[in-house]
Amino acid sequence: MPVVVVESPAKAKTINKYLGDDYKVLASFGHVRDLPPKDGSVDPEADFAMKWEIAADSRKHVKAIKDALADDPHLILATDPDREGEAISWHLLEALAPALKKGAEVSRVTFNAITRSAVTEAMAHPRQIDQPLVDAYLARRALDYLVGFNLSPVLWRKLPGAKSAGRVQSVALRIIVDREMEIEAFRPREYWSVHARLATPRGDEFDATMTVFGGKKLERFDIADEATAQLAVAAIRARDLSIASVTAKPASRNPWPPFMTSTLQQEASRKLGLGARACMSAAQRLYEAGYITYMRTDGIDMAPEAVMAARDAIRARFGQEYLPASPRMYKNKAKNAQEAHECIRPTDMMLSPDRLPVAEKDQKALYDLIWKRTIASQMESARMERTTVEIGSSDGQVGLRANGQVMLFDGFLRVYDQGRDDEDDEDSRRLPPIQQGEAAEKRAITPEQHFTQPPPRYTEATLVKRMEELGIGRPSTYASIVTTIQDRDYVRKEQNRLIPEDKGRLVTIFLLKYFPRYVSYDFTANLEGELDDISSGERAYREVLRRFWRDFTAALENTSELRISEVLEAIDEALAPHLYPPRPDGSDPRACPLCHQGRLHLKTARSGGAFVGCSNYPECRFTRPIGSPDAEVVGDTVLGQDGDDEISLKNGRFGPYVQRGEATADNPKPPRASIPKGWDPASVDLERALALLALPRPIGPHPDDGVLVEAGIGRYGPYVKHGSKYANLPDVDEVFTIGMNRAVEVLAAKPVRGRAASAAPLAELGEHPDGGPVQVLNGRYGPYVKWGKVNATLPRDLEPASVTLERALELIAEKAAKSGRKPAAKPAARKAAAATKATGKTTAKAAAGKPAAKKAAPRKSAATKAGAQTAAKG
Repeated sequence: MPVVVVESPAKAKTINKYLGDDYKVLASFGHVRDLPPKDGSVDPEADFAMKWEIAADSRKHVKAIKDALADDPHLILATDPDREGEAISWHLLEALAPALKKGAEVSRVTFNAITRSAVTEAMAHPRQIDQPLVDAYLARRALDYLVGFNLSPVLWRKLPGAKSAGRVQSVALRIIVDREMEIEAFRPREYWSVHARLATPRGDEFDATMTVFGGKKLERFDIADEATAQLAVAAIRARDLSIASVTAKPASRNPWPPFMTSTLQQEASRKLGLGARACMSAAQRLYEAGYITYMRTDGIDMAPEAVMAARDAIRARFGQEYLPASPRMYKNKAKNAQEAHECIRPTDMMLSPDRLPVAEKDQKALYDLIWKRTIASQMESARMERTTVEIGSSDGQVGLRANGQVMLFDGFLRVYDQGRDDEDDEDSRRLPPIQQGEAAEKRAITPEQHFTQPPPRYTEATLVKRMEELGIGRPSTYASIVTTIQDRDYVRKEQNRLIPEDKGRLVTIFLLKYFPRYVSYDFTANLEGELDDISSGERAYREVLRRFWRDFTAALENTSELRISEVLEAIDEALAPHLYPPRPDGSDPRACPLCHQGRLHLKTARSGGAFVGCSNYPECRFTRPIGSPDAEVVGDTVLGQDGDDEISLKNGRFGPYVQRGEATADNPKPPRASIPKGWDPASVDLERALALLALPRPIGPHPDDGVLVEAGIGRYGPYVKHGSKYANLPDVDEVFTIGMNRAVEVLAAKPVRGRAASAAPLAELGEHPDGGPVQVLNGRYGPYVKWGKVNATLPRDLEPASVTLERALELIAEKAAKSGRKPAAKPAARKAAAATKATGKTTAKAAAGKPAAKKAAPRKSAATKAGAQTAAKG
């Protein structure tokens, strides 16, 4: 029987259901070949010849396909319908070539949705592999390798602590750093507005805002201070007001187009709180199960049959009045739409979210979002009436305005309102009946102070939107780029906002100083355009590589003689206006505010972070973060006593830390512990300091071998350790509360060659009343129930198969009460025995408090060329 190859087992299972027993459907498990992370994998001297290697994990999958082809040499490549899918098919064909018999039939089929009709139609119309699309993949892969493998080592040598650079990831990082510097350079400006509560002669109240003062139309900053605001209030109070005009105009709102990749990620972030990676993971599973169309697309157009199906669903569900006279047509406005497949939509418009046979919460929520957006895109416009009321004094010195809106027909808003999460504005208020010429009674007049706000930090969603606007990245790369800059520890996420780390700033400034072209928005967008030209057959990919390599090697050569000290001086100079802004008293902005003798300079820490420090070190230990030019001078603070030891909070070259005792001749290096990132030093008290000094915290002997399991905070964040094996924890808080079951679970699930080995649950019991799935799993200590981070071991007399949701909730509640944990909130503090490492003294019990903000644990990335290769894929 013919052999059909797809990427994943889930996709294979769905397709096999449609094709039946006449075909053998196998999974390649993603890419089967890649460039080995070593010199020469791309050889510019040999016209950019590329040396591929079958990954160790892929050999068994390739062998299985070869074995199947021994029975029937007909190979059908059915990978995804985009550049990556075409590349996987090409790699498979190359890897399988030795096993294919002479004259063997090889065909390529694509479908935008995994439905019976789409798969059947694709099988009836096979084609050959699209070589221009493969060439575009080869060009991208070669460029990413050449940039990552050659630029990352420059960073390692010239900028201590830097991890990697990438063709697109470094530009995305620059977007975030540029925004952060805008925020830090921002100076708020004060302004005022004046509001009045007025009433009609019938006693109906409404609100209005002052628009005219002293006979002049007010601009935003005209009322600049409280004194002027009080004058405006007095002017209104001193005059009689009447209704000058009432204007009512019809208005309408049209629906938004259906989703493409970027808009789906943006709305999933805003409405569901899903990051780019989580959004695409849920969408991938929905696609592979046949519920939505392909999720990596720049297109917003919809297939004619899908439009008619959506219109049928609207008519059946909402009635004829919600259906426009003719179908709505949408045109793509993206700078580049080479990956413009059909929009992301449900495959069955009649399958409403409440009938979706999926238990996983993210998938259900995402499908609900996609279904509503798709249906709404073909619905009638919303109609409303907007009313503007002008109020004034007879002398024309004072004027106010009231706005209101009345919904006449909700149209598509019945299904999907993109703005429903936004704050109400005054335009949406209902106004009472108001007639021109009647008096307006003054009930209250209120001045309101405002300050201009800095531009907001990017979220993952708004970063993707900005990248899309600039023409940087493509649907298949958005999520991986956003993930990579966080995994490299260049950016952290706090309250869903992306904040650059010190090393991220330094890398960006370094690249802007020495490789400005390669972090230029225009250059990156133009290169993306050239790659799109390759995919459409308009350019030869080697020609693009030759031109890029010629200029890139020249830039590399210019940095070969640079010393680290020169680099730091150059970065310090480039950042000087930001790091050392003019002081109000006109004094030297580089003068040390602590010793008043040294001068401030940019310095780097061993960890790769950066700070501003005094040139008089070690006599003067003043430091401050590079992002805080107005930071206060911080000295040593005594937190309290523990036995005979004084516990203090200090500020050092590498940031704030806590210390036990003082350095003496007998004890030159007293115990110290750095304050974790995300903790506000001002919030560190004696108990928190003791908990930090007690790390690493012993959890107990591992059930498999008796070797001690510990939790601690290291250079790369919070971790659990078993022997020589380390596994990152997602939250610093967990270091102080984690138990053995959770520790063993984290250690067992540590990614192996980039893939997590987490076990499947024995049973899914349902949703917890506070949200989140309740599962039965088999752990190292035996079976247990799990909700979030709470693990409750099953009693010996309770079989996993007989556990009910009610019994599981009881066990979880008992466990949570003992540990003080609630996954729906931050973990509560729990006492931890503090152990003195250096002096052997017995310490009091210590407890860890909750930090003001938290940061996901960074993943360790070795400074090797393999690391550069991995990073370059972004």
